[in-house]
Amino acid sequence: MSRIHFDVTHPAHVHLFRHAIRELADDGHRVVVSSRDKELTTDLLDAFDVPHTVLSAMGDRKAALVSEWALRGVRTLRYDRRFDPDVVVSRLSPTAVASATLTGAGSVAFHDHEGTNRLAGALAPFLDRLCTPASFEADFGAPHRRHPGVQELAYLHPDRFEPDRDRLREHGVDPDSPYFVLRFVSMGAHHDVGLTGIGPAARRRLVETLAGRGPVYVSDEAAGEADPPAEAVPVPPALMHDLLSEAALFVTDSNTMATEAGLLGTPVVRSGAYAATDEFSNFAVLGAAGLVESVADESAAVDRAAELAADPDSGERWRRRRDAYVRGAVDVTDHIVETVLEVADE
Repeated sequence: MSRIHFDVTHPAHVHLFRHAIRELADDGHRVVVSSRDKELTTDLLDAFDVPHTVLSAMGDRKAALVSEWALRGVRTLRYDRRFDPDVVVSRLSPTAVASATLTGAGSVAFHDHEGTNRLAGALAPFLDRLCTPASFEADFGAPHRRHPGVQELAYLHPDRFEPDRDRLREHGVDPDSPYFVLRFVSMGAHHDVGLTGIGPAARRRLVETLAGRGPVYVSDEAAGEADPPAEAVPVPPALMHDLLSEAALFVTDSNTMATEAGLLGTPVVRSGAYAATDEFSNFAVLGAAGLVESVADESAAVDRAAELAADPDSGERWRRRRDAYVRGAVDVTDHIVETVLEVADE
């Protein structure tokens, strides 16, 4: 049996790796998880019953960020020297890759954001596998492996996810009546510098446009609580995908959540600065599949959202497109497990 270390430093990494962590552990492999106290990362790990060790906490200033990652590098190396892993798995984490190199462990990294291709290129020589979606045009050399389908299929493939409608009802959400979900991000990540999301005026117009058709649930990293007639998202973070799955429409400037909604068969309009770029090849594929509509102009995005909200057949159309897309993709958790064990055995 293999000894496997997963390094989880962001909420999205929890979802990406949680099924693989459980499957490997259930199969008798020794699996440990190191975490970072960032946003909802540790809360999600706890909600999904994933034991973990916190190695660092996110600071609120750039100087704090530098010192945090320096400290994390030291702690990760100590952690691996104690655990002695066969392979270290991360979402393109420099500290995890460095620790694997210094301890002689194999190293596997997953990458799906072309905006960090320079980092991926710098780390590639130290990796045994660098896994990306097949849509990536960049070539990272010998360790590069491409898989069909986006990485969110690790947890939203139909074989992995089924919405819990009863739990939605427990939180006051009626899955049998139309409701709408809006998600706005703060654009504070290092790769978001100089970019903006959907502006306040367009957000207000979205709420006013949709509120006459059903409840409007808003998650806004920048503004916090939703202003009436919108409501705050009524479910805990671990149920966010259940909420998205049953929504009549999702509008966002979040790239990850736009992808998630499309994979759940929910009509989705993506706007904000990223919608005007070709930085994410995933969206060329998802757009061609009819799963995500990217509309850079805010006013046009609101208009398109209104059209979809008024279209009673949009949900069924999206579900058919989702089913067609998934038939040509893979269960990415299976790909993670196979890759990790392949490297552990080398």
